[in-house]
Amino acid sequence: MPFRFGVVTLTSAPQAFVRARIALEDGKEAAGAAAEMLVPKWFDKDPALSNEQNIDQLRASLALARDAYLAAGENTAFGHSIDNYGPQIAIGATQGMNSLTACYGPALIDRALLDALCRALGVSFYEAIRSNLPGITAPGWQADLTAFDMDDFLSQLSPSKTIAARHTVGLLDPVTAVEKKLDDGLPETLAEAVARYGHRWFKLKVGGDAKADVERLLAIAAVLDRNKEPYQATLDGNEQYANAAGALELWQRIRSEPRLARLASSIAFIEQPVNRQHALSADVSALAEEKPVIIDESDDSLEAFPRARRLGYTGVSSKTCKGLYKSLLNAARCRLWNREEGAVRYFMSGEDLTLQAGLALQQDLALVSLLGLTHVERNGHHYVDGMAALPSTEQAAFLEAHPDLYERSHGAVRLKIRDGDLQIGSLGCPGFASAAMPDWEAMRRTQ
Repeated sequence: MPFRFGVVTLTSAPQAFVRARIALEDGKEAAGAAAEMLVPKWFDKDPALSNEQNIDQLRASLALARDAYLAAGENTAFGHSIDNYGPQIAIGATQGMNSLTACYGPALIDRALLDALCRALGVSFYEAIRSNLPGITAPGWQADLTAFDMDDFLSQLSPSKTIAARHTVGLLDPVTAVEKKLDDGLPETLAEAVARYGHRWFKLKVGGDAKADVERLLAIAAVLDRNKEPYQATLDGNEQYANAAGALELWQRIRSEPRLARLASSIAFIEQPVNRQHALSADVSALAEEKPVIIDESDDSLEAFPRARRLGYTGVSSKTCKGLYKSLLNAARCRLWNREEGAVRYFMSGEDLTLQAGLALQQDLALVSLLGLTHVERNGHHYVDGMAALPSTEQAAFLEAHPDLYERSHGAVRLKIRDGDLQIGSLGCPGFASAAMPDWEAMRRTQ
């Protein structure tokens, strides 16, 4: 199914897989892996670049990171990441990459290295982070964290065996009816998704035209309000509003529309409403007084969240494609800032980038669960037919290894959502959240 968000309608995209082999001081060796979609028009929305050029940028980022990590000497898992952080961004800039794009490659390799470390030591991702096996410390230039007790913070993180799936409603997604149905037995409309999966959390995309956005939200609310049980939602602007005033106008229109009263009261936060060129240069406090506002695409560096805080933003997204260590450092900031203010004001959210079943999905789920999040956006299962494109043996391996997370239905192994929830207890296995591996022989190898 096509997925419209921001400036792109996505109908297909490749997925990158990384394998990494490490050696420990005692000579023990192990291999790890990670995966991530190569999604165009999210990392860099320059209209002058085609989708394929965007994808090539991400491949180039990965190649740069691979060469840098292979050339490095001995280091901790986190040490490799932080030592390469600045040079990767600088070299990427000489090749036309923005910071978000440049950090894509290291984000993948960092996860593969951590997976290998976990497997070498026979521990889960949760155990590795809580005991700080990667050696995570506050970088010297992150002044707000220099006195923060990172080891103590990490040791207190506690994952859950269940997390709610926040269903994405894209800009092209049918709400109640489809002109030309796929008829594959899977839900296509919002109403069908609610009926099948029992969702209680929703992520609603808006498109930068306040009047048109309200009209679409009216149609969405008509479906969601049928449910007598409470529901929650978030609004995602995907940078489609030129400034904070435009986003505030949208919220004022929503708030003043009686038919949107229940939807308005359900909104937990507003995600990246303003174009990244202006998002971190203009104050959003007026909007934030109505609903919390978070950054997503503007989270392009380790300094972004503190900058956003000064402008009225109180949250930041976690996405494995932006880096697992960035998520952990930002979570530490939330803990520190909330403690300083004596109130729970700053927070992390879990957002999706059409993550596919398997390594990418599982590693992201494990990360957000460890961060203590109770819901996470999930949409890859809705727009893609589960694991249908993968070899049958690979599908069977993931189903056998993680029967709480997956099921076999409509001819393929796919995500299992019941009453709006995902069961993720099996992700606490040795390694980074996966007891199965992809079929490497079925892939196209790139140099």
